[in-house]
Amino acid sequence: MTHKSIKHLITLAMFTTIALVIFVIEAQIPIPIPIPGVKLGLANVITLIILVKYSAKDALIVLFMRIFLGTLFTGQIVSFFYSVSGGLLCFIGMLLLIHLLNKKNLWFVSIIGALLHNIGQTIAAIIVMQSVQVVYYLPFLALSGCISGLFTGLVAESIVKHEKKANNNSKK
Repeated sequence: MTHKSIKHLITLAMFTTIALVIFVIEAQIPIPIPIPGVKLGLANVITLIILVKYSAKDALIVLFMRIFLGTLFTGQIVSFFYSVSGGLLCFIGMLLLIHLLNKKNLWFVSIIGALLHNIGQTIAAIIVMQSVQVVYYLPFLALSGCISGLFTGLVAESIVKHEKKANNNSKK
């Protein structure tokens, strides 16, 4: 293994750890809305940053590691299928949009990602519960997804801009 590949592996492990810590802390925060599946999705900030700064493969690895380890650490094994379904659909949508939008407007990319995450979770719920009635939650999930997606997208955009600025200042 080269020095560069070791450094890259450590960077991905660091991002996985940050995303996992955010995920575990967020899982402990009670959401005042009595609708299953509503949450902030703050760990998505890390996925967005990796999609912009690194590669799709790197972002996918960190996403799956976060989902797998987060499921183990929170003890919510049942949520694994929901998280993978939502996370994968969200990831694909964000990846396409990031390329189409030339890595700009992360707030918009994040909103669409959150909506796709909600759709993926709803599809998983239909399969698990063998009932299409869970679709009635989708408008509420979509509204909360737009709000949380906007927030996480703005946070990711701010971090990327500050990191660029810091890198430019350090090169001077």
